[in-house]
Amino acid sequence: MKLFKTLLFCFYSCYLFSQQVPDSLYVPNVAKEKRNVIVYVDAAHNNFHTINNRFYPFANVLRKSGYKVESFTEKFSQKSLENIKLLVISNALNENARSPFVTPTPSAFSKEEINTIKDWVKKGGALFLIADHMPFAGASEELGKTFGFHFYDSFLLDEDMRGIFDFNKENKMLADHDLTKGTVRFKKVNSIRTFTGQAFQIPNKAISILKTTEKQTVFLPDTMWRFNKNTKRFPAKELSQGAIMNVGKGRIAVFGEAAMFTAQLAGRNRFKVGMNASEASENHKLLLNLISWLGNE
Repeated sequence: MKLFKTLLFCFYSCYLFSQQVPDSLYVPNVAKEKRNVIVYVDAAHNNFHTINNRFYPFANVLRKSGYKVESFTEKFSQKSLENIKLLVISNALNENARSPFVTPTPSAFSKEEINTIKDWVKKGGALFLIADHMPFAGASEELGKTFGFHFYDSFLLDEDMRGIFDFNKENKMLADHDLTKGTVRFKKVNSIRTFTGQAFQIPNKAISILKTTEKQTVFLPDTMWRFNKNTKRFPAKELSQGAIMNVGKGRIAVFGEAAMFTAQLAGRNRFKVGMNASEASENHKLLLNLISWLGNE
């Protein structure tokens, strides 16, 4: 029975993965404010999520709130980043990456780009790095590592091979932090829903916003969406699916799941996956809080 559940999950999840389209009708109730930061979203690294496709709802929420959102279409260099304050990287992949995705996953970024990003953040840049389940975690592993975050090229699932999780104040998986408590600056957030993704280790200076527990499991398959009894795994105790950290004069937010910050329709029946799901009705508030924190507004 366990094997049947595993096979069913793999088939169903792989099908939904290939069928995701943006929900262009998703419009949350967001007040427009005066914003001084332009949000740039990476589109130069074979990204699965860009603002012209699956991250359109991500950009739409920010634009409704008053932000200007632009695609960033250049490789990372001192020159290309010199006038950029806030950069979002979501689910980048190596330029040669093709399905089926197998380990080891090559980096989406060159060593020069990684060093450039690190220096840029230390000097005052703000980076929002989103690296989902395998192969996206592996593709951003080296970039995360340069800031002290340890990614696993993996899937975060429960014992029944499900990847939908609710982080809230009641189960203490959602941090009691300014980003969630509700202040003059930030909106109150009581619950966040995520949709599979990865969990990762954070450096001592980082603050975990989405705390994983021993009831969740990190699975490390050799091939994307393929699991069996020999698949390596370990409890996700004391890991994170979302964290923030100050780095020099700059800031970084690292999250291990991308769907929570967009709105998608998946599969033939157009299941709602992301901020458009009724159980994820507060996800857009966390998104706005994170962008405000990163932009130091």
